[in-house]
Amino acid sequence: GAQSGFGRPAPPPQTGWERLSELWQRDELQRYPEETVNIIKSAFTGGLVGWLYGGLPAFQQARRAFIERSHGELFQNRADAVQSAHRAGLRSFIRYGWRWSWRVAVFVTVFNTVSTGLSLYRNKTTIGNFVSAGALTGALFRMHLGLQRAAGGFVFGAVFGIPAGGVLMLMQNFVDETLQEKRNRERRELYEQKLLEWQSRLSMTEHLVPKDSNTQ
Repeated sequence: GAQSGFGRPAPPPQTGWERLSELWQRDELQRYPEETVNIIKSAFTGGLVGWLYGGLPAFQQARRAFIERSHGELFQNRADAVQSAHRAGLRSFIRYGWRWSWRVAVFVTVFNTVSTGLSLYRNKTTIGNFVSAGALTGALFRMHLGLQRAAGGFVFGAVFGIPAGGVLMLMQNFVDETLQEKRNRERRELYEQKLLEWQSRLSMTEHLVPKDSNTQ
């Protein structure tokens, strides 16, 4: 601990693997990188959108089907009939909403993880990163259906990556600096700050050593 405190601070990551390894590492304040937080947020958002996409139509369809089937059934009153129809729709909302939710969440997570990893490894964000991420994600989702379906998923994912990456890169043009530029700037500023602190401690140590020697 004493040696690491007086050791020269490590420079910012220089290689792709070094930058990639920081994706899941916490900083000194126990915070994950912003890229990791964005991946988690997008997974949650994708799961919510998938649940609504699959659940709402299923809710309406199940409620309509229940009403059509229950014309001959007897209910205590109108409120009882409405509640029974809502319960049937709610069961379908949960069932089919969950099916879509986890699939969309996993797809978004894999896509963002791969595209972010490629951007960190190459230290630049290009449309090719999103195309590669989409192709890999689509192939993984179709792999269990056979090689032909996996190839179809590969093509679909690659095509999906073009507009998705284009929208994300277009959104970055409206900010002063991209997330990657911000990350590189923060790394550089943190390294310069640590370097100044190390030089200050080193200077104080050099002044103390001669005094200690004279005293002895």
